[in-house]
Amino acid sequence: MAVLERHLSLYRRLFWASALSSFVLPVLFLVSIGIGVGGYVGELGGVSYLQWIVPGVMASTAFQMAIGETTYPVLGDFKWSRGYHAMRATPVRIGDMVAGQVLFMVVRVLPQTVVFLLVVVAFGGLRSWWSVVTPLVCAAVVVASALPVMGFSARIDNDGYFALLFRFVMIPMTLFSGVFFPVAQLPVVAQWLAWVSPLWHGVELCRAATLGVAPPWPIWAHLSCLVAWTVAGGWFAMRGFARRLAV
Repeated sequence: MAVLERHLSLYRRLFWASALSSFVLPVLFLVSIGIGVGGYVGELGGVSYLQWIVPGVMASTAFQMAIGETTYPVLGDFKWSRGYHAMRATPVRIGDMVAGQVLFMVVRVLPQTVVFLLVVVAFGGLRSWWSVVTPLVCAAVVVASALPVMGFSARIDNDGYFALLFRFVMIPMTLFSGVFFPVAQLPVVAQWLAWVSPLWHGVELCRAATLGVAPPWPIWAHLSCLVAWTVAGGWFAMRGFARRLAV
């Protein structure tokens, strides 16, 4: 909780600077793509393109926030501000550092998703009351995506590696995880890559909730993949933090 409080105190000073990317840009993106491009696309899967793309925008925004908050901020606290080293000199444990930062991102994404849902309602982008569970799904996407990246950031000393992460992981995942079009349209190899992505599982669960339909896989299978990413990522992050702080 002390680590969470620290991140919230820092975020309070940066709230208005991040409000554009956290709240305004997803809405603008939804209007431009969902309504603008949707006017040409028409219906997809028996629903309007706006209704089809809403869950993808929600999940991908959470995914991108998770990566953004665990790249430069994590490396910065190791290399530049040495915030983690200061925490290590206190009773705060490595697990507290990792869990506190992840909890901070969950606290951020929950109100962001709720605000997004309220805006979407005004555009008629929701078809089911199950939409109320989408903030929890987005929180699960954040946790499953953030932990592996935290482990990666803890192991590097040059921020140039982040360009590779953005270019070859974040952007391809965003484009080919069912956010803008069905994954079934991709070649089989690309579909397999999408299926192992935590974002695809989050998108499909959010889409099932907002449209009131069954997801392509059983719900337990989607959740199991997110849990697997969380467990493996948590181990990877803990090991990376322990190794970095032992130096």
